[in-house]
Amino acid sequence: MLDFIISILTLTIPAGTALLLGTLGEVYAERSGVLNLGVEGMMIMGAVTGFGVTYVTKNVLLGIMAASLAGMLMALIHAYASITLRVNQVVSGLALTMLGLGISGMLGKQFIGMPLPVKLNPLTIPVLSDIPILGDLFFRYNILVYLSIILVPILSYILYRTNWGIMLRSVGENPAAADAMGVNVFRVRYLAVTFGGLMAGLAGAFLSVAYSPAWIEGMTAGAGWIVIALTIFALYDPFRAMLGAYLFGGVRVLQFRLQPLGIPANLLNMLPFLVTIIVLVIISEQAFRRRIGVPAALMQPYSREEK
Repeated sequence: MLDFIISILTLTIPAGTALLLGTLGEVYAERSGVLNLGVEGMMIMGAVTGFGVTYVTKNVLLGIMAASLAGMLMALIHAYASITLRVNQVVSGLALTMLGLGISGMLGKQFIGMPLPVKLNPLTIPVLSDIPILGDLFFRYNILVYLSIILVPILSYILYRTNWGIMLRSVGENPAAADAMGVNVFRVRYLAVTFGGLMAGLAGAFLSVAYSPAWIEGMTAGAGWIVIALTIFALYDPFRAMLGAYLFGGVRVLQFRLQPLGIPANLLNMLPFLVTIIVLVIISEQAFRRRIGVPAALMQPYSREEK
């Protein structure tokens, strides 16, 4: 029984890493007042770009950097549409998701069935990795897993303990007041959304070059929608995001254990989309938004002329 639990926990952390990376970026984007429903599209573009560049160059680092850049470029499109043009953020995000899924399917055709010539190997930490049980649970992962964990306290500190964090939160709560205090609302939102895209691209790269080093069309399988739901469940906090990501990662691992019990695979696969729809309905209620601390200006475009 203990071996079974340890095996589940060991698989849970890698399974939740892509979700954690994406959620940390989405926390910052939504803290600035911009909802990004394009996470799924950005993640899948990061996945195909990361795999393609790694396959061609045989350099994992270049693949990861290219994937992050792809996510940033997708995010800039969303930022321009939702911040500069002030179009509906939901429509813009959904359009980007469809765009990302379509482009990735087209670009990835040439890579289907091709093995990755290099992969991101686990980085075992000397001494610590030899500790019974704990060594296998925490100290035998690749660099992206460690990076995701390290980013949690760093991003939490920036969010709550720095001037940048104060500006970010103020823009998400009351952009007009922040603007009156000299904060460049548009720049803060652009940076936050772009960072969210970078993290989504990085999450996609983790899937295709580390978690399961191969290209499969639609390999994100709804992970971007889970990220959006996790952002709400985490109450826009990096540490809660980590707990939620590992919880959802554990559920995904358990899916393979549940299927032999007769639970249809299609039912399990539809759960991320169902949860996301429920979350979007819930956050549309003003009373609930105030109760859980949803940024007051979330999904509200800002214009200086309307102050």
